[in-house]
This record gives sequence, structure tokens and C-alpha cells, in this order.
Amino acid sequence: MSIRPFRDIKRRKTRVINVGDVKVGGDNPISVQSMTNTLTTDIKATINQINEIAKAGADIVRVSCPDKESTMALKEITKHVPVPIIADIHFHYKRAVEAAENGAKCLRINPGNIGDKVKIHEILNAAKNNNCSVRIGVNAGSLEKDILEKFKEPCPEALVESAIRNIKILEDQDFFNFKVSVKSSDVFLSIAAYRQLSKVIDYPLHIGITEAGSFVSGSIKSSIGLGSLLMDGIGDTIRVSLSDDPTEEIKIGNEILKSLNLRNRGVRIISCPSCARQAFKVIDTVKILEEKLSHIKTPVTLSIIGCVVNGPGEAAMTDIGITGGGKGNNMLYLSGVQSEKVLTEDIIKKVVLEVEKKASEFENN
Repeated sequence: MSIRPFRDIKRRKTRVINVGDVKVGGDNPISVQSMTNTLTTDIKATINQINEIAKAGADIVRVSCPDKESTMALKEITKHVPVPIIADIHFHYKRAVEAAENGAKCLRINPGNIGDKVKIHEILNAAKNNNCSVRIGVNAGSLEKDILEKFKEPCPEALVESAIRNIKILEDQDFFNFKVSVKSSDVFLSIAAYRQLSKVIDYPLHIGITEAGSFVSGSIKSSIGLGSLLMDGIGDTIRVSLSDDPTEEIKIGNEILKSLNLRNRGVRIISCPSCARQAFKVIDTVKILEEKLSHIKTPVTLSIIGCVVNGPGEAAMTDIGITGGGKGNNMLYLSGVQSEKVLTEDIIKKVVLEVEKKASEFENN
């Protein structure tokens, strides 16, 4: 049972590119990505972190490749991870060539910073020969000097002009397998730039608020920025940029998509903020259930409500629900229908059992 959305979001139609086996753009699911913070040359640590990020629900992971040792490490890293790897190339064109040849499935570059056309031609040849896509990464903090001089400061028009310039560089080389980003740490600047760019190109867009900040402030800024764009139908792949563990970026990214009914993955928990009416400790219960149900990837809706004021109504719209009752007798709902009373001390065990059962039913149907 799924909650009927108030309105459906009509996504902007774009070209489709491949990042490994992940299709980006068109009607394909909006992918969620993060970036490692290990030294890429520390192969074991990087593999472990990529696998943790993937386990949290990432579709794509980016790694930093500032030197030859890092790009050479990709050859081993890509053998032991379940998701395609994007190589973040700083400035040197040879790093991009090496990354493509050693297993990267996408190159994050800014063509205008690479240098002459011969170097760009080498990068794009390597990308074509190795089935590797490109992300044109425009950032408000690193705009071309002449564009900054023209506009006096980073502004939406400056970011879009930089993006168009870099797009033309690739198109002139008959290369079209790319996506584009125009990021800023300013929410309003980012939103305006993406809205303007989406009107003049049909390439898929990677959206995000760059350097968003700590877990709380960064999650809020990203939710406002990405949410606004996604509600406009803009965005084909997303990253929540936090000064925190990369797995937290994935959790927030997936929650943003779930809240907009753009992608359902895992258990969606609807829970009350808790008050004096609660018949059991709602906050603690939800925290424990989030951890114990994190392994479930099949969409299941779950309501955890501490009393009977809103509980039955929420339970009627979810696959599984618990409503607090008197004297520790709480009511379990299955597909919106009362099923049985559950003692407070048994809530966690019973809910986990029912969610796993429901997920299995959905997978087999």
C-alpha cells in the first residue's frame, strides 16, 4: 500500500547517458551519489568506503584522482566494488586519460581548465574507447577569469555561460555522452542557474548544493535546493554535499527523493514527533527501527504513531502501522486493517518481522 501523492512531478525530458550500468536521464530513476574521503592511493580503505556507501543506497560513487598513483589505483578498486566509479580530475588531462583506461565510468572535468584542444581530444578519445561518460562540472568558486570579469561576480548567468562554453568544447569534438552541473554553495544561486540552464540544453543534469556544510545545516540547505529543483522536474542524478560521513549523504539524498515520490527505496517511516499522549517511546522506537530495517531495499511504508488521535488514519495509508494504546496494548495494522494487539516490549521485534515479511511478498509478486 502506497500513499497517493498530492501531485505527480513531471520530469524534464533529457538525453540518456550511461555511467557504467547506471542510466542517467530520460525516464530512468534519479540516481544518488556521494564521494569518498579516503586517499584513493589507499586501495583497501577506498574499497571499504565505497562498499559502505553502496550499502547505504548509492548508485554511483566519485573518487578523487589528483595524481598518477590515484588513477593507477582505480584498476584494482573497480574490481571490488558494486557501483560505477567517477574519477574527479583536478586539472591535468593525463589523469583523465589514465582514469578512463583504468576502469572509471565517468570523468568529472571542467574542459575549459584542461588547456588546448589536443589535450581535450585525448581525453574524449580515451572516454570513447573505454565506454566512459563525462560530467562537465561548473562551480561558482572556480569560474573562468574572463567570465568573472564580464559578470563581476558569480551569478546564474555566469554559471550558465560557463556551462554552455564547456558544452560546445565537447560538441565540437563530436562527444555527447555527458551530463552537466552548475553548483554553488548559495541555494538561490544554484536554483536559478539550474533553472536557466535547463531551458537551453537537453543534457542530463547532476544537481547539488556544493559545500553545503555540516550534517544539520547541509541537509537543510540541500533539501531546500534539491527539493525546489526536483519539484520543477529538474535533476537526473543528485549529490548531497555534507561535512560528514559519505553514507549520511546517501541517506539524505534518498530521503529527499522518497519525500517527493520520485524514487521509492527501502522503508518509508511515518512517525509522530512524540508528545505526552504517547503510549510508548516513539523517538527511541523509530531510531531502533531505522537501524534494524536499513537492510531492506524494497519499498515498504510503515507508520509509528504513539496514540490513537492520528494513528488509525496514518495506519490506513501504510503497509504496516503501530498505534499506541492504553496499558501497553498497542494495535498493529496490516494493509490498513487492525490485525492484533502488541505489547510495548514486543513492538520492535513484531514490526521488523512484519516488514521483512511484507518486503518478501512484494519481491515475489
